[in-house]
Amino acid sequence: MLVLVLGDLHIPHRSNGLPAKFKKLLVPGRIQHILCTGNLCTKETLDYLKTLSTDVHIVRGDFDDNISYPEQKVVNVGQFRIGLCHGHQVVPWGDTEALAQVQRQLDVDILISGHTHKFEAFEHENKFYINPGSATGAWHPLDSSVESCFVLMDIQSGTVVTYVYQMVGDEVKVERIEYKKN
Repeated sequence: MLVLVLGDLHIPHRSNGLPAKFKKLLVPGRIQHILCTGNLCTKETLDYLKTLSTDVHIVRGDFDDNISYPEQKVVNVGQFRIGLCHGHQVVPWGDTEALAQVQRQLDVDILISGHTHKFEAFEHENKFYINPGSATGAWHPLDSSVESCFVLMDIQSGTVVTYVYQMVGDEVKVERIEYKKN
């Protein structure tokens, strides 16, 4: 089961859109679920995501005008409970212990958060944490060296194989990370 994880697109305020090489990789009908950490900023961006999958879950980022997006969300995919939050509510931003507190509150196996525009994936206390970074490479006020990045999770029973797609110059680099549920 393929799950696309992305966020912090900031279209059109900080970026014109996804890199063309990413759009070629994101083929409609192959992705079962989309989990978005927010900051889509426009209905057109949401409409594009809905062409990729009919099951789209979004939480509200600090630049989203759509107040119907929840602050946090829990989605069940296979054997995993996956928590989703933008991350601007986590203080300090991206802090492991602060994220672990959200993970415990939501009682999830995997916590996905964004806001820092930097990719991260790590295990902490037998739980898995993912920050998909910014899919468009949108600039961040605290870091000018943001690379475009998104994540595909391949969920098979108690294992998640995470593929990280990152634009490095003109090339798409892919990294593989595996997490097994205890």
